[in-house]
Amino acid sequence: MKKIQYILSIVLVCLILQGCDEDFVEVNTNPYAVNEVDPALLFAGAQRSHLGTWAAEHTIVQHFVIPYNQGATLGFNFNEDIDGVNNPKWNDSYPSVIRNLVQATELLGEDTDRVNLLSMIRIWKAQVFMGVVDTYGDVPYSEAGKAVSDIIYFPSYDDDEAIYDDLYNEITSAVASLNASGDFVSDDLFYGSNGSQPTNSASAQVEKWRKLGNSLLLRLGMRYSKVNPSRAESIVSEAFSGGVMTSNADNAYVKYDGNVYAWGDNNQLRNFSFFNYAAEPLVDQLKTTNDPRAKYMIAMFEDPGAVANETNPNTDLDDQFGVPVGVSDLQLSDTSLGYRGPKGTGLDYSQINVFAAASPAAPAFYVTYGQTSLLLAEAAFRGWVSGDAQSYYEDGIRANMDIYSLYPNTEPIPASEVDAYLAEPEVAYNASNALELINTQYWLANYRNGTEAFANVRRSGFPDLARNDFNDNLLANGGDGFVHRMTYPDREGSANSDSYTAAVSAIGGDNLVSRVFWDVE
Repeated sequence: MKKIQYILSIVLVCLILQGCDEDFVEVNTNPYAVNEVDPALLFAGAQRSHLGTWAAEHTIVQHFVIPYNQGATLGFNFNEDIDGVNNPKWNDSYPSVIRNLVQATELLGEDTDRVNLLSMIRIWKAQVFMGVVDTYGDVPYSEAGKAVSDIIYFPSYDDDEAIYDDLYNEITSAVASLNASGDFVSDDLFYGSNGSQPTNSASAQVEKWRKLGNSLLLRLGMRYSKVNPSRAESIVSEAFSGGVMTSNADNAYVKYDGNVYAWGDNNQLRNFSFFNYAAEPLVDQLKTTNDPRAKYMIAMFEDPGAVANETNPNTDLDDQFGVPVGVSDLQLSDTSLGYRGPKGTGLDYSQINVFAAASPAAPAFYVTYGQTSLLLAEAAFRGWVSGDAQSYYEDGIRANMDIYSLYPNTEPIPASEVDAYLAEPEVAYNASNALELINTQYWLANYRNGTEAFANVRRSGFPDLARNDFNDNLLANGGDGFVHRMTYPDREGSANSDSYTAAVSAIGGDNLVSRVFWDVE
């Protein structure tokens, strides 16, 4: 009898403990916690935030100049390797954008009902990695973003050319997988139901993404133009045959609401606009050719140190003056040296127009018809695609002119002004210097896309920018006086030391003059 009572007591205690345990779990479980994430939302986040928050590439290609030779602003205007200038592209890509895209891919798995979403993610991931590779060279790729899924905390770096090979495979495979009868991705910020270029059916959305994917493939193919022309021709021809963007209605871009604290490089350009002056090569180009875009790109402010307080800056082209590259604020303030001197709390030079092209409400353009047409102009000139190089060239310029109507505080540029611009002696198409003309326009078309501008200047060699001779830092390590890549974040050397050390050895040194694989003489 005692034995039975003992057994019953044990059973009772177990039941009580089990009940307590269940109650404990129930009480300590947050009923509002998110247990599942829609991959489409992760994808939309990666579309929204990809451009990041820094514009260092613009200073390399001499769109902007940051003339202050101190602290966080010490950088490419003084040929200095500064971690805070180099790392934003890395830090804005890996912890958020790339991680979200990898996670979204894993969540989708083999879900055949959402093949279009998966294809879009693959295309966009290729675009993101193209920019990261173009900026740094060898980078984590095959093991990137897998700290949670595969417990990879110290990813190895992949060879940049090998990554490009896989990006080609990813884009072509993803484009081929798009299904006009498949899923419609309403959260797509480009072509979803509430996107910048809204569609209302899977077939219409898929057609946009097919053009976007092939336009990216065209861009990728052109990167090989010097290092492997035959491969460039093959990829470019394939992209062209597949169908690229044919109008501004195909542009991939994101709209912003004007919040000065919004994500993207708009907030940096506006909130720190007193640092960003228009570079002399850009201003000279705009003035020499009477460029009608200039009034939306640059302006003179009454107080360059407080531009946000002004509502009507001077945009008269004759009154614009660019800051010479490689000159410090102290020198620029000295009129005895021939410079324009101070003005208000800043310098008496043009700045980026924070009420138009650099407004917090300015759209972020990733891939455009204008860019695509200019690349086709070069491809046609080289004989890689059918069509007339001059027509592509002029179409690309017109397309880029037209998108300025989407910026705040602007009006459409009249066709008569565009026609007059195309007739300018230094703009009019001429086969004898076609590559310079085309790629100078590509430089202008990427005024707000520093990553692409930096890549194409290195690839094409145009415009023919003068070396920044502030010092000889960029002549060390076999350099030619120009920045060819950004260095890895300092933290990689300690947090991921083995992989970092191997990568540095592979690329020939972690410095500003090492080159990515396609950047050849």
